[in-house]
Amino acid sequence: MVDRRKERTINALLGAAEELLRTRHVDEVTVEEVAELAGVAVGSIYNHFGSKAGLHAALVERALRVDRNFMDRAYRISDTPVEQIRAAAEQYLAFYLAHPDYFRMLAFPDPPGRYAAGQELAQRLAHSVQEQNQRLVDAIREGTARGDLRAVDPEEVATVLWAAWNGIISLAWRPDALRRDHTRLRELLDAATDVIAGGLLARD
Repeated sequence: MVDRRKERTINALLGAAEELLRTRHVDEVTVEEVAELAGVAVGSIYNHFGSKAGLHAALVERALRVDRNFMDRAYRISDTPVEQIRAAAEQYLAFYLAHPDYFRMLAFPDPPGRYAAGQELAQRLAHSVQEQNQRLVDAIREGTARGDLRAVDPEEVATVLWAAWNGIISLAWRPDALRRDHTRLRELLDAATDVIAGGLLARD
């Protein structure tokens, strides 16, 4: 049986942490601030997460789960590898549009800081992102095996695609004339994916 009160407390703490970390590094945020914003006692953080580091880790894990749910839609078994690559770009943008704070948390994480907990979380995050990107690697490798894509290093090309998508989406944060709205982001992502995917296609 689900403990509704516990669930509400956990969600309130995660929501408060997310709001505070939107503009500040985790080292600058105190457990007192999180608890006050969540409307609960400070002890709730320790009861449910063990520490501030545990709360931060739980928030990152939530972001990873949400990202994974979006990307699951891209890698459908019924689609060809090329279709999966294009769908991955679309779903990555959809993830950003729906959860910009989560996107920033995963794509451009804060420095881990000097404490072991922060460094451990950074390693876990990098590992999880690598696992997710492995699906893109696998799509490229399968496309090569099928003869749809020319022979390339799948890991290098997947990294290029991922880095390009991150860079394009980050244009939404610029404060100047180079800022792009959501419509232009989609157009730029399509253009970048077309150029890279086109270059990957097997030549006759």
